[in-house]
Parts: sequence; structure tokens; C-alpha cells
Amino acid sequence: MLTTPYPDEVLELIAERFRVLAEPARLRLLHTLMMGERTVTQLVEETGLGQANVSKHLQILRTSGYVQRRKEGLYAIYSIHDPTVEDLCRIMCDRLEADVTGRTELLVAGGD
Repeated sequence: MLTTPYPDEVLELIAERFRVLAEPARLRLLHTLMMGERTVTQLVEETGLGQANVSKHLQILRTSGYVQRRKEGLYAIYSIHDPTVEDLCRIMCDRLEADVTGRTELLVAGGD
């Protein structure tokens, strides 16, 4: 439990981090990178997003500190930089799974 409130500046920074995650294309890229590092070409192929779109979203994810880039020859290789993003995604997926399970149980019970 918090004992003191966060200052407004901190709350704004937190909100900005969540805004970055509010875009489905960025979540798709993060999900793919959670399976291991990828080049832009691989991300385009695996996500079905266009190259320009992937590059734009990777820049946003990189600026926010969620992903990192390293150069290897002619290739830029991306990976997860902030492992807490994986924790956030797992927390939300687990929560959604629990919600779906609960709703399914209600529907089944209601049909009896």
C-alpha cells in the first residue's frame, strides 16, 4: 500500500509509458520480441505490419526504453530492453484469461 501520493510529474511519466503500450501494433511488436530478438524484416514478416509502420513503432518503443537496437553488419537487430514490459503483458494476459474463464463459467451455469 502506498503511504504517500505520487507527485503529478511522476503520474504523467507513468501515463506516458502506458500510452505507448495502448497501440495494438506496438503490442504485436513487443509480443514478437518477447520470443527473441528480430530484425526489422523479420518483424515485418511475423507481424504482417508494413515496413514503414514497423520502423515508426520501433522508434517509439526505443525512445520509451522498451526495446533496444544493435547493429550487426547491415542489419539492425531489436530486442526487449525493459523486462518489466514482459511482466506487464503477462499480468494483463492472466487477468484477461481469468475474466474470460469467469464469464464462461457464468454463461455455462446460467444455461443449466
